[in-house]
Amino acid sequence: MKKFFNRIGTYFSESYNELVKKTSWPTAKELSNSAVVVLTASLVIALIVFVIDMGFENLMTFIYDKVF
Repeated sequence: MKKFFNRIGTYFSESYNELVKKTSWPTAKELSNSAVVVLTASLVIALIVFVIDMGFENLMTFIYDKVF
């Protein structure tokens, strides 16, 4: 049982060391640039989905008006 807890302690210790010492974190400028790219891409995709949805809505309205 002691071996189990030692392994857990080693795991957390190594995870912490990797997170603090080996990970390269982005600078504030890189982070804000990435956020702008993600926001812009999300808005463009949302706009494309909106246009496609409106097109299908108009198409279905046209078809239903002709059929019924």
